[in-house]
Amino acid sequence: MSRSIALAALAAFALAGCDSGAGDAAQESAAVDASSSAAVPPQLPGQMVRAFAGTPLPELTLSDPEGNQLELASLDQPVLVNLWATWCVPCRVEMPALDALAGQMEGELRVLTISQDVRGAEVVAPFFAQQGFERLEPWLDPDNDMAVEFSEGGLLPMSILFDADGKEILRVAGDYEWDSEEAIAQLREALAESAS
Repeated sequence: MSRSIALAALAAFALAGCDSGAGDAAQESAAVDASSSAAVPPQLPGQMVRAFAGTPLPELTLSDPEGNQLELASLDQPVLVNLWATWCVPCRVEMPALDALAGQMEGELRVLTISQDVRGAEVVAPFFAQQGFERLEPWLDPDNDMAVEFSEGGLLPMSILFDADGKEILRVAGDYEWDSEEAIAQLREALAESAS
């Protein structure tokens, strides 16, 4: 019962945060470094922040609608994890940009979309079939383990960039234009800094 209440509360927070997507002005700002003198909230919607750099990729095993399994901690390449849900409008709007990003950075970065829908494959599989994404992978987290660990207040979408060692580099709360030249340049720069 308490788990149901906790999930309901998380869904309510996520829905409230989901609808507060950032506009273009927020995206135009440069990535914010946690060591900068500006007093910026760590999860300001629409901005890349490094306040949580070094956080490890969790040891979770995910499945996709076909039942294939993925152990997050075993990944040995840079990965952009995107937490989303079918009921989250900014999440749905952002998905084509993530699909384009996956193509533009193929071989440099793996893009994992991890659904926080409690109904899992029942709603995710039809959504992916309807959208016809070419490169996105529909991973499922119906228990919301990722959102509980990474999304303060349940804000969706939430995207986190991890390096090849499974350490967080940066994150973005709220929607983002992932296929923009600015975003791709910032991701490449962050990955290069992490590798050096």
